Amino acid sequence: MTGPKKIALFDLDHTLIPIDSDYEWGEFTIALGWCDSTEFKRRNAEFFEHYRAGTLDIHDYVRFATQAIREQGAANSAAAHARFMREVVQKAITPQAQALVDSHRAAGDELVIVTATNEFVTRPIAEAFGVKELIAVELERDAQGWLTGEILGTPSAREGKVTRVEQWLADRKLGWDEVETTFYTDSLNDLALMEKATHPVATNPDARLRALAVERGWRILELFI
Repeated sequence: MTGPKKIALFDLDHTLIPIDSDYEWGEFTIALGWCDSTEFKRRNAEFFEHYRAGTLDIHDYVRFATQAIREQGAANSAAAHARFMREVVQKAITPQAQALVDSHRAAGDELVIVTATNEFVTRPIAEAFGVKELIAVELERDAQGWLTGEILGTPSAREGKVTRVEQWLADRKLGWDEVETTFYTDSLNDLALMEKATHPVATNPDARLRALAVERGWRILELFI
């Protein structure tokens, strides 16, 4: 008799990588001259503070965050992201984080990255970790196949991460009671999914999550010391 299917769920930003990929992508587009530096930095920092406080309007943020790539078009955006991967992201992937992912792979666990950052920014990062399954904010496309600035379906943020993981499980004819899940995250924004996971792991936790993890006896993992 086999046990429940084991699944390792990973948040991305400040969990597997010690940066916020969405924020850094915005900074990268500024360096490319794709947007007004002063105004973009002001708004990007404002959105980031809302995210940290748990008050982010993700629909407004995605419109803002995808404006530059929508204006630049698919070819320019893909080329720029390839540079972003080489110059920013690859340097942020630490041996410790890769080893954590690889340890779950070696154990035969299914690997899934679950992030509130959009699919354009994060899919190449998931691929760099060797993770095929990505649950990210999906972006709506127009009749020509290019981004509209709107979100498709439920955004994978806060309680939406639970909804999206449930959809992912249902697509595989699975329910929570048929899987054993380990979920790594740095942020209290992910509390809803931590409470659903079999094994919640506060990873490089912010102060609020660290305090809660201590209170509840959750494992605390420091990948970036």
